[in-house]
Amino acid sequence: MVKVLINGYGSIGKRVADAVSKQDDMEVVGVTKTKPDFEAKMAIDKGYELFAAVPERKKLFEEKGLDISGTIFDVIEDVDIVVDCAPGGIGAENLENIYKKYNVKAILQGGEKAKYVEDNFNALWSYDRCYGKDYIRVVSCNTTGLCRTLYAVNSTTDILKARVVLIRRGADPNDIKRGPINAIVPNPPTVPSHHGPDVVSVVPKFEGKIITSAFIVPTTLMHLHSLMIETTGTTKDDILDAIEKTPRVFTVSSEEGITSTATIIEFARDLGRVRYDLNEIAIWEESINVVDNELFLIQAVHQESDVVPENVDCIRAMLQMEDDNLKSIEKTNKAMGLMK
Repeated sequence: MVKVLINGYGSIGKRVADAVSKQDDMEVVGVTKTKPDFEAKMAIDKGYELFAAVPERKKLFEEKGLDISGTIFDVIEDVDIVVDCAPGGIGAENLENIYKKYNVKAILQGGEKAKYVEDNFNALWSYDRCYGKDYIRVVSCNTTGLCRTLYAVNSTTDILKARVVLIRRGADPNDIKRGPINAIVPNPPTVPSHHGPDVVSVVPKFEGKIITSAFIVPTTLMHLHSLMIETTGTTKDDILDAIEKTPRVFTVSSEEGITSTATIIEFARDLGRVRYDLNEIAIWEESINVVDNELFLIQAVHQESDVVPENVDCIRAMLQMEDDNLKSIEKTNKAMGLMK
């Protein structure tokens, strides 16, 4: 049992903590918070040891009557690895000020820049490269979704060029400070966007082959991607077969009533998923078409949860717990109750 600390028990951190706690080869030895809010209370109710992420704020937790176990510095030397789920930019600071200082392995999230880590992780593409490394970034929700689908396509045909339009949610459901409320916003307004280079950080052979643009729209549920991929030759049946064989990617059908991101979320609710998480990537079967060797498809990405199993697999890779990425994926999926 390897010991895992979750630094930042928020939207991603609480999901990673729950996923790690379900594995039979790792345990959560603690989670951190910067303030004594409802999530801090719920962490304690779930049985997680709670630590103050900022030592100076320990007194705030005590004043609220929370059973806090100390600060991050009281537990950092007792762990095998830290999964940093702090807000974007804070993870890089933690890497320099805490993890390297205490010589502890650490996983950063996609909100950090690739230059701060040794490599960038996706369980299908870069597990072997990240094996035994000390500081790794699990790429963003959008990049994770693209990497999985491109893996499926790449398994059945050569990819010559990929053009991707990302339609991004404006904010997570609990985030009241972001928007837009009544607009479609190019984000960023430049083409290509940063998402293509982020994919390349995981799959270097796609350098010069992937071009992305992105827009933010007034929704909170999911992202949507429209992919147009030039190939050396494929068919719809080939792609469907490749998707079927690829972990954490599956098809949905509008003929069965799944016509929007809202109905995908309803599907996740009906599956009994906690927080209606859909860790897998959903691709509309009707959107899959091939015209003159160019593949078209549309997929939905649940931004709050698709990176969660990747963090679990990244732990196994960095701590050299399993040398076969597909075995790690299967183990993680089974423990989390994922479809495949």
